[in-house]
Amino acid sequence: MGRPPIPLSANLPPLIMGTATFNSQYNPDPYVLPTTALVHRALSSGIRAFDTSPYYGPAEELLGCALSTSFVRSNFPRHSYRLLTKVGRLAASSFDYSPAWIRHSVHRSLQRLDTSYLDVVYCHDVEFVTPEEVLNAVRELRRIRNVDGLVHYVGISGYPVQVVCSLAEMILRETGEPLDVVMSYANFTLQNTRLLTEGLPRLLAAGVDVVLNASPLGMGLLRRQGVPIGRMGDFHPAPDGLRNAINAVSVWVDKQGEKLEAVAIRFALESWLREGARVGVLSPPLSPSVGLGTGKRLGSSVMGVSHMEELEETLRVWRSIIDDLDDGVIEDNPAACDEDIPSDLTSLQPPAVPNLSDGFITDEKWSRKARLHRHILVKDIRSILGSEWRDYEWPSPGPNFVNSPPEGHKDVLEEEAER
Repeated sequence: MGRPPIPLSANLPPLIMGTATFNSQYNPDPYVLPTTALVHRALSSGIRAFDTSPYYGPAEELLGCALSTSFVRSNFPRHSYRLLTKVGRLAASSFDYSPAWIRHSVHRSLQRLDTSYLDVVYCHDVEFVTPEEVLNAVRELRRIRNVDGLVHYVGISGYPVQVVCSLAEMILRETGEPLDVVMSYANFTLQNTRLLTEGLPRLLAAGVDVVLNASPLGMGLLRRQGVPIGRMGDFHPAPDGLRNAINAVSVWVDKQGEKLEAVAIRFALESWLREGARVGVLSPPLSPSVGLGTGKRLGSSVMGVSHMEELEETLRVWRSIIDDLDDGVIEDNPAACDEDIPSDLTSLQPPAVPNLSDGFITDEKWSRKARLHRHILVKDIRSILGSEWRDYEWPSPGPNFVNSPPEGHKDVLEEEAER
């Protein structure tokens, strides 16, 4: 046991299915969602990793049920996919990073997910506790990795870019071992690219092997219908000014004949494949297995879905991105094109497929025009957001946060101590 000889970057695919949406924050009743069908469809389509957390309500249990079916056991053995979960966050205002709780949480996740090991375990939302608590939790997870072999890779997740960078630097300095992975969410999107501009240089210097970009829709902010409202009400921390700005963007994008969600998903997934490559992964984009290695690192993203239509749309966009990648048309400067840029973007928008009668001479020219159209859309969206809301980062935790253990938590800790 001990630290795996193979780095995590050789063990993860560039697209991971997130399950934060299997939760009452995002949906009125997660138990009526087609979670098993979603997981089965994802696996059948080549997705080979799933991200979850005990904090996501019943998500671990729902994912575990889907993976325990005879369909999965017969067609997708455990070694063919990766499971990523978290420890430390109990509820909206409840955190416990103590070694006893870390141990309890790991064992509970193993049971819920019906697995003998966890590929990745993160300390969840590290900005809500002290650096010392994070350091001790990482040490405990590594002890579990080294002694019990129940955890293979250890990382942290959080929202403020500067916080996760500082913690990654501290962990390397104090332990001499860098983190395997950092997951950042809502910080490489159409609205906010701080993960790239502020985070990537520091995380590279801290020796982090993989940096995952999660929540490309900004926890549902970048949707035409606004932030998702589940049974718990409006949980999203975005202020009204940012929401209004996103609404203005959505109206403008509609006028260009596009959907905000589609533009946002494509921008985040496609751009992070390139921009996050230095902290990316080697496994094939959609594959019957993982860990095979492609010889080329690609930035990896986590994308959550609630319904089959969302999954199919994500897969459609992803396959299109991968086709461009295979053809070598994803380039550093997507605006590098000899055509003049018209003032009316609708005249630039390419048809769904290349059409010789419309004046498109080759597939390559059609692809180039499509990329130019998307590039200009993104540029204008960022312009509409303006300096006030472009790269705006909401406070986390909020000013009134107080860590309050939930009822009965002490009893669980006492039971763990007696094990």
